Amino acid sequence: MEIILSKTTTTERMLFYSGLIDHMGEVHDGNTFTDFMDQERERGITITSAAVTFFWKNHQFNLIDTPGHIDFTMEVEQTLNVLDGVVMILDGSAGVEAQTLTVWRQADCYNLPRIIYVNKMDRADSDINMCCSSIEKKFDLAALLLQLPARAGGKLTGVVDVLSLELFQYGNSRAKGVSVVDLSEETHPQLFADAQQARVRLIEQLTEHDDELANKVIASESFETVSSQEIIKALQKVTQDRVAVPVVLGSSYKNIGVQNLMDAVIHYLPTPQRSSKIFSAFEDAFCGRAFKVKHDKQKGPLVFVRLYNGSIRKGQKIFSVQRSESEQVGRLYVAYADDFQEVESLGSGNIAVLSGLKKTLSGDLVTTSQTAYDRAGKNVLKAQKKSDAPLQVSADSLFGVGARIPEPVFFCSIEPPSMSSQQALDQALTELQREDPSLRVSYNAETGQTVLAGMGELHLEIIRDRILKEYKVDADLGPLQIAYREAPLDSVTESTTVDIKIGSHKNHVLVKMSLIPTVNYTSEDLLKFDKNADNASNISAIYPKHLQAIRQGVTVGLAQGPKINSQVINTHVMLHWFEVGRGTSETIIASTVTQLVQKLVKLSGTRILEPVMALEIVTPPEHLSSIMADLSRRRTNINSVTMRGKAQVVTASVPLAELLGYSSDLRIISSGTAMFTTEFEEYRRMSSSDEEEAIRSVRGF
Repeated sequence: MEIILSKTTTTERMLFYSGLIDHMGEVHDGNTFTDFMDQERERGITITSAAVTFFWKNHQFNLIDTPGHIDFTMEVEQTLNVLDGVVMILDGSAGVEAQTLTVWRQADCYNLPRIIYVNKMDRADSDINMCCSSIEKKFDLAALLLQLPARAGGKLTGVVDVLSLELFQYGNSRAKGVSVVDLSEETHPQLFADAQQARVRLIEQLTEHDDELANKVIASESFETVSSQEIIKALQKVTQDRVAVPVVLGSSYKNIGVQNLMDAVIHYLPTPQRSSKIFSAFEDAFCGRAFKVKHDKQKGPLVFVRLYNGSIRKGQKIFSVQRSESEQVGRLYVAYADDFQEVESLGSGNIAVLSGLKKTLSGDLVTTSQTAYDRAGKNVLKAQKKSDAPLQVSADSLFGVGARIPEPVFFCSIEPPSMSSQQALDQALTELQREDPSLRVSYNAETGQTVLAGMGELHLEIIRDRILKEYKVDADLGPLQIAYREAPLDSVTESTTVDIKIGSHKNHVLVKMSLIPTVNYTSEDLLKFDKNADNASNISAIYPKHLQAIRQGVTVGLAQGPKINSQVINTHVMLHWFEVGRGTSETIIASTVTQLVQKLVKLSGTRILEPVMALEIVTPPEHLSSIMADLSRRRTNINSVTMRGKAQVVTASVPLAELLGYSSDLRIISSGTAMFTTEFEEYRRMSSSDEEEAIRSVRGF
């Protein structure tokens, strides 16, 4: 279910008021500037992030409009990785919703300062106080309300600035001008009293987090002597320290409050220079991060890169840290949604679009050379030692090398309409997988089928639609299946020896390993090493290339469990002993380890785990009992039932298998008035009867 918070509508207004576009498009008309894919315009949702550069009050904005649907969370993750700050948009009648929490947690991972824009304040059921309470309860930090809604005849007519005690009015819907009126007790008695009270409350909140402002208030013994500039300075500090969040409001669709939102971005979110200090370790060398890949019919693959340090020129060589490979940049562009302007060079803080790169992927850190990266790493470690930091963090961690890729929860087979289309389908899948790291493409040797794995029904449906419209291949998708996992039951230890002669080369490998079950799934290194004195000396002598082959063998060995050929999780593999003959190939080492790991998994035995989703349903009260009765038939754990305005909100944990087709079922139960959101929660053990049912659904018998 899409949470439509009007991000794209807000972006459209920003571009209009900044002068970049002459006419505002609408999401429901399918003519917005940043939703340019056919699928986005047909469905009225954002599927891929769109980058656009514009200017407002002599400041350059590099804005990225991201998807709101949980199926496209990887797009959000990759985008957050390169931002300086985030504008979170809430529905004024709903407050903090499930997907908002997901994005907030993602932003926490990157320590991003945020401001909140409460949209849709024109609605009769909007409530700014409820939204602020929701923010404080769900995010556990102070909501700093900077504006109040001004209404006349029950309609939103403007916005009151709490700092300056001014009323902003916006005229007709297409006017760019804003009229500003000073509030006073004579002209606007109620608004003036409310704004004064809100200003005092704001200063009180800020003094709890800013000692300088607190001392000023104590010295003057008055809140009235605090100037707007002093409040802005304190707001900058608490926002960038992430101890509180400024809240502004408006109605993007009604063209109210968007100009003030852009002012708030300038005032409170950090500049690129402040947010990218760590990358100054690269000194004069260029450094940036790729966050998006797009295939253009004329220009070929285009890689979007956020520039952290130095400058980049067209035609120069760049080095991908993750790929350990250098590539030459073709042309250099600045992005305006789906339009591109060619430039000669770009400096730090900008978003560059590079053509000609064949291997760089989304999430890669790029710089001028391996030498430049090594030098930056040494500079960071040197700075850490000087600062006497108790915890020394690796350069890779500080520079964010490696992207978190969420686990897919659905998979299905995909087949071309004819053998003559196979090559075109393979090319389409290769390009789409490079664009979208959350899409997994694999080949099932048993069935001879290509298998797609993705984040949800909509995700895979969009992939099929893109293959048809962009690559002209009418591919057939098999029935949607749940991405179950298997977990080992017992700890087991085994060893294996392989002696094989290939041509004139003798290959010898001896490996001893243990399979050790863990309680929870972890994405950290699956391979552990025996620290016993004798074994540790043996392991420390392993060559890096052989260690890489061992890791590869472990990964492949755990890719398919014995029950339903699902990935094996909740386990570590411990290496006790390793011997290898001279000249033995890495391929033999990897295959030996794979065979041993598969043997260990069979000896241990496995249980099946199923994906469980966090479900949130928002419904009118009259349909609550029917929805609860339906949930009780779906192996559901109800977590809470609360009120949000006039609506009831149900939060629950539900196995994904029980949610297939739930959108249609909920629409029927609630007569189309309820909506729901889901996100992955955990893999959970199944009962014996449910496990047998899962085996039948996967195997077909």
